[in-house]
Amino acid sequence: MTATSVSTLVERLSTVPSGPGLNNFLDHSEPANALRRRNLELYLEEMLDRSPKVLLLGEAPGFRGMRITGVPFTNRTMFQGPANSFGLFGPAKGYALPAEAAGVAAEPTATVMWEVLAELEFLPLLWSACPWHTHMPGKPQSNRTPRTIEARLGTPFWQALTEIFRIETVVAVGNVAHRSLLSSGMEVPKVRHPSHGGRSGFKRGLEELILTGVAQ
Repeated sequence: MTATSVSTLVERLSTVPSGPGLNNFLDHSEPANALRRRNLELYLEEMLDRSPKVLLLGEAPGFRGMRITGVPFTNRTMFQGPANSFGLFGPAKGYALPAEAAGVAAEPTATVMWEVLAELEFLPLLWSACPWHTHMPGKPQSNRTPRTIEARLGTPFWQALTEIFRIETVVAVGNVAHRSLLSSGMEVPKVRHPSHGGRSGFKRGLEELILTGVAQ
């Protein structure tokens, strides 16, 4: 488990080409993406220090969330205030936002995710089955469910994270992640995605996994 492994992973992520409906906001085509790459490295390095044993695998970054910040399940406001209850994020920790973030509303799913994790005092590693922003072609400020082939493209990255962090349990957050994990040959527990009114179901699912010892 080294910062070098993290840097290598982020660089590999940055080389995947964007397309009409897929935005790689970590690539080297825009200067602002360097901030996002650095934010992601900071998050993964901070999580290395915390040695999580559970990986929560979501669907794909949203245009108001990781697409802006570079970090899974985060939004603009998390990077502007003090560190959260787990000691993560905030400018004092070195996180920085690109100028384009100023006019973007905060991604609500990210807020719900971290509220629930704080309530449960549970800190897993967060990631997405497809770690790039999938959107409607010609509409970059939209979100689109990743196609199977796009999620498959992301498989080597979450697999690499399980090795870097020595993850013991992977939990699918929603159906897209669950299908992606099943297609890679993994039988894993699934919890409700926290978006679209899924907060209580998401929290209840995590609580059950923690209580039964599946997620620690």
